[in-house]
Amino acid sequence: MVLLAVAPYLMSRAVDDGLEGGDTAALVGWTAALLLVGAFNAWVSIMRHRTMTQVRMDANFRTVKVVVGHTVRLGAALPRRVGAGEVVTIGVGDVQPIATALTVIGPGIGSVVVYVVVAGVLLSVSPLLAAVVLLGMPVIAVLVGPLMGRLQGAEGEYRERQGVLTARIGDLAGGLRVLNGLGGKDLFADAFHRDSQRLRAQGYRVGSVTSWMQALGVGLPTVFLAVVTWLAARLAARGELTVGELVAVYGYVAVLVGPVAFIVDMGYQLSRGVVAARRVVRLLRLEPDDPAGGTADAPAGPAVLYDPASGVRVVPGLLTALAGGRPADTAAVIDRLGRYGPTDVTWGGVRLDEVGTARVRERILVADNEADLFAGSLRELVGGRRDASAAEIDRALRAAAAEDILQGLPDGLDSPVAARGRSLSGGQRQRVRLVRALLADPEVLLAVEPTSALDAHTEAAIARRLREARADRTTVVTSTSPLLLDHADRVLYLVDGKVAASGRHRELLETEPGYRALVARDAEEAEVTRDTPVPPSAQASRDTQDTRSPCSSGGAGDGPVEGAVR
Repeated sequence: MVLLAVAPYLMSRAVDDGLEGGDTAALVGWTAALLLVGAFNAWVSIMRHRTMTQVRMDANFRTVKVVVGHTVRLGAALPRRVGAGEVVTIGVGDVQPIATALTVIGPGIGSVVVYVVVAGVLLSVSPLLAAVVLLGMPVIAVLVGPLMGRLQGAEGEYRERQGVLTARIGDLAGGLRVLNGLGGKDLFADAFHRDSQRLRAQGYRVGSVTSWMQALGVGLPTVFLAVVTWLAARLAARGELTVGELVAVYGYVAVLVGPVAFIVDMGYQLSRGVVAARRVVRLLRLEPDDPAGGTADAPAGPAVLYDPASGVRVVPGLLTALAGGRPADTAAVIDRLGRYGPTDVTWGGVRLDEVGTARVRERILVADNEADLFAGSLRELVGGRRDASAAEIDRALRAAAAEDILQGLPDGLDSPVAARGRSLSGGQRQRVRLVRALLADPEVLLAVEPTSALDAHTEAAIARRLREARADRTTVVTSTSPLLLDHADRVLYLVDGKVAASGRHRELLETEPGYRALVARDAEEAEVTRDTPVPPSAQASRDTQDTRSPCSSGGAGDGPVEGAVR
């Protein structure tokens, strides 16, 4: 920027010493100096552009890296603390303004420096011109400053609404089939349309402030420097400036148009960057519910898990089922037993939240029916961090009644699976999640509605095989399906989140009217499915429409119910 201001000075010397004085040597010398300075400045400009591009890209990727790293650190606490739309908006919409703000700081500071330098040079030419130049920036700041405050407010509200709308898009896309089946698609479409209109109106307000700032950023410097040019011309006409000095002033004016516009643009970009940075910092300030846990020792071997809030007692080595009228109640119990949130659960007499998180995760696994499925081969998908053998995978596939999934893929375990399991049906995704949980082989497995999206035949097969696969291991499932409950060693019936009765499934059917009403379905179908082996022909119907009544855990079928529980 400073080298730009040197060029008008060299030009003025060439005019006054070379042209006015008729000195060819001086003219050639000053011209050569002007050429060298111009060439050197061109090289500096190239390096500046490369440097600022590196700064911008570095800021972009560093911010993305720290945001992604922190969201991973938050883990299961993330969905409860911030919406998915907010995270997407930060990762996509807020990262770029931060990077751009850092990009304009260099040229912006350079513009301030060259502005002061030019004012100092003009002081030697004309104190009046120097005074006008020095007073011009405060005037521009007074005019543009209030707009920057308005821009921050309007931009902040726009980003907030954008995050909410992005989250709603994800919710609608995920539950579109359910909404369509319930007849609620038009209702949610109208609500989304209204939110979109409000977001658009807020975007217009942001655009209005932005347009004024950009107009003033270009217009005010032009008007201001036009005044300087007019004053210089008047001084030259009166003989107070030489021709060379007048040419220099014109050059200084041309040079200052860019820096002044840069300074205004820096204020605009910094305002947007501050809004984006505040949102990123707000996310980074979120802490996990329990980042590390305590230092107490975990039980040396299998031990009782007891939840005082619900009265649920999980006995080691048994298959325990939690049945409740509200899935949220049983899911909350699982969260406390797995220490995904505040908990008073004891593990062998030791408070679970006093045991180190890493130790808890090694031995207690929560298998959520909404757990993410990442892109990769089926082997990578079900194996996780373990290098499972083919025999182990085969046993897990059989226990989850998922052999047909493997048979239907062209390359078997090496077949690619799309992100979020989109290349699989809803029932196949649920069984793949169960295979993954079984392969992890935790000491305590807490499974949330593991068969809710499956047909009755498949569910009956899993109910029989799960108990065998988890023999002598502690397993807890949440379900209201009699096919699964009948194979449980112990069923805990929850009312309003608390244990109202416990026992075997058939005992509770006889003694608890509420439990009987909760899990009731066609008795003949249940008896046939329970007592009759699953024929090979039934394998093909595993992912077809479920025939259970609406009061059962599964709902309407293979796909729509997935994700409807938690």
